[in-house]
Amino acid sequence: MDQIAHLRRLGLFDARVPRYTSYPTAPVFSPETGADLQQHWLGALDPGEPVSAYLHVPFCERLCWFCACHTQGTRTLSPVASYVETVEAELALVAARLPAGTRMRHLHLGGGTPTILPPHLIARVAAAIRAALPPVDDFEFSVETDPTMIDKAKVAALREAGMTRASIGIQDFAPAVQAAIGRIQSFETTRDCIATLRDAGISSLNADLVYGLPHQTEARLADTVRRVIDLGPDRIALFGYAHVPQMSKRQRLIDETALPGDEARFALAELAREMFIGAGFESIGIDHFARPDDAMAQAARRGTLRRNFQGYTTDGCATLVGLGASSISRFPQGYVQNAAATAAYAQRIAAGGLAGARGHAFGGDDLLRARAIEQLMCSFRIDQAALAAEFGPAAETLRPIHAEAQAAFGNLVTADATGIEVSPEGRPLARIIAQRYDAYDQPAARYSKAS
Repeated sequence: MDQIAHLRRLGLFDARVPRYTSYPTAPVFSPETGADLQQHWLGALDPGEPVSAYLHVPFCERLCWFCACHTQGTRTLSPVASYVETVEAELALVAARLPAGTRMRHLHLGGGTPTILPPHLIARVAAAIRAALPPVDDFEFSVETDPTMIDKAKVAALREAGMTRASIGIQDFAPAVQAAIGRIQSFETTRDCIATLRDAGISSLNADLVYGLPHQTEARLADTVRRVIDLGPDRIALFGYAHVPQMSKRQRLIDETALPGDEARFALAELAREMFIGAGFESIGIDHFARPDDAMAQAARRGTLRRNFQGYTTDGCATLVGLGASSISRFPQGYVQNAAATAAYAQRIAAGGLAGARGHAFGGDDLLRARAIEQLMCSFRIDQAALAAEFGPAAETLRPIHAEAQAAFGNLVTADATGIEVSPEGRPLARIIAQRYDAYDQPAARYSKAS
């Protein structure tokens, strides 16, 4: 109780802060940075440096009420097929602007529900991506999967396309919780999905869970965690539910009175964390877990773990090429986000231009602060020597912020000549501490609670 009271005093249960999957964060993006800079930055890439790619597939047969992603429902494949045609056209436009010889190291299909694609559309998308961005020898390809929307034929098509990792959406197995968030998915369906993926030779599996959902109790979540551990995933992503009905209208279908309170929500996260660690997983950053022999755990130990729009990653590429509606590209010079609405995205591509609609060009000390925040979010420390090696004397400008963080958070933060470090007890405050390094003042209502 003393720890909870202390965390409450420090703002854990009240603060609304970014998740810092980028810096600056997306609400800072402006229409002043769009397709023109997107084209210029694509052309300026070094073909000797492999890139990563992300394709957003916005379609779902069912729209889960808890989700705040850019998605749209469909009962037929007609809009999906039309979207694939637009993606193929976008890829041709991107390829025409890339320097010859540019290759791809990582590919991620997200959504929405990428596994809504039938096998023939999976093959078309994969072929178009490979034509624009030929993969390197150690290519990695991950796909977000919905167990209710996958079968052996789709898995075979994804495997043929080069899939090496699958992320399995679970959230919670409790029927009462599933009913409250509009996502019915049995344990048996999920188990069969995993068996199909393993049989196809997919050796790396990630399971996505969510805490803080309506009607979620410690007993129900503990049962879900036990079942997930039995399924044998290599990684776990344990996200806190972000209730932002002002931004995601479908969340208005969720009964707010059934959501766990602040302390109950914190207890749910701690329960799951302790269970995963007890089962042999290593804690990674604020919300991930991995088996000790998994590449993510190894990256965390080496200090090479990174953070991007998909969360924690082992992807060290400096450039991420975003494809599809709402996807975000990261270039060495800044960010560009494609038009978010599918129709607007398609119109831009049909007009023969790129789909970039808004973004941010790095300036000032953006990159220094971005790296400091990423260090904090990945390893709960800021390494002053590493920053000095990368940014020179400019790194010294962060020292006053280190001192302010220590003054604000007391013995939960240690600041000295080497930088700062957050104690294990203070790690739930990581996002709040990171915000002190954020030079952009954005309305708190844009973000989810820090807890």
